[in-house]
Amino acid sequence: MSERPFWNPYVAGVVLGLVLLGSFLVMGFGLGSSGAVTRLAVAGAHLVAPRAVETNAYFSQYYGPGKHVLEDWLVYEVLGVFLGGALGAYSAGRMKLGIDKGPRATTAGRLVLAVLGGVAMGFAARLARGCTSGQALTGGAALSLGSWVFMMAVFTGGYLVAPLVRREWR
Repeated sequence: MSERPFWNPYVAGVVLGLVLLGSFLVMGFGLGSSGAVTRLAVAGAHLVAPRAVETNAYFSQYYGPGKHVLEDWLVYEVLGVFLGGALGAYSAGRMKLGIDKGPRATTAGRLVLAVLGGVAMGFAARLARGCTSGQALTGGAALSLGSWVFMMAVFTGGYLVAPLVRREWR
């Protein structure tokens, strides 16, 4: 199967907006993912250290008697995003194993930076009480001032940091 071009970003934006609208209409909630990741992390922590999870006030809101990690619809949303992404990549002829990196970056360095960046983003999402999709898409659609400030900070940070990491891709 030959590789097909990416979607036009404007078309993709409109489709994402329609998905967000559908989420509000069908579920009564917007999009987000950090809540699902938190639930899965707490379930994993319970497998390793059940007593620590059961006695922790923060963790008990996600896991405990009468509560199950899969009771929240966001877990299914994140699973659907993963499966939809896999189906989209396969149908566009873009599914392949590999690690994208610049010519001056090592594979190990790329993986270490990816893990550190993911941990930092996850920690920041919990501090901000929502991930980028929850803050920007859902909060922005609800006209939340905090979400708009968050997105302006994300774009500003991206533009300021881009020159520092661009050399890795040349």
